[in-house]
Amino acid sequence: MKMVLALLVSGVVVALVVVGLFVFGLRRRLIQRSGGTFDCSLRWNAPGPEAEPEPSGKGWVYGVARYNGDRIEWFRVFSYAPRPRRLLERASIEVLERRTPKGEEELALLSDAVVLACLHSGTRLELAMSEDALTGFLAWLEAAPPGQRVNVA
Repeated sequence: MKMVLALLVSGVVVALVVVGLFVFGLRRRLIQRSGGTFDCSLRWNAPGPEAEPEPSGKGWVYGVARYNGDRIEWFRVFSYAPRPRRLLERASIEVLERRTPKGEEELALLSDAVVLACLHSGTRLELAMSEDALTGFLAWLEAAPPGQRVNVA
């Protein structure tokens, strides 16, 4: 009897894990369905270069970003939320610098990541993405409608 109960509990746990992984995959498929997505880690309220000369790997969150008109919708990868966690308006983004990951950041980010330090409505943030995604992101920033200011360093 105890063996049957243990097998039943184990089966339920495995089923829940499989369902959870399936929902993660389905959510990502739905986010990517409209196209214009790229892998993008984000560090919100990032410290400035004067605060820490050797950046730590703390604060980075892995996510997926999606272009949607004049804004970028950023979703956490490890979340079930159907809505984006952050919205970045094109007109509010000011690029400060571009750099390679340093120190512990190399362990926290994907291997081919480039870090882009930005200001968004006065909040310092850092985005980490592949070189190809960065090229697309900078092109999107510069493709602002006429009369809209663009701040790309």
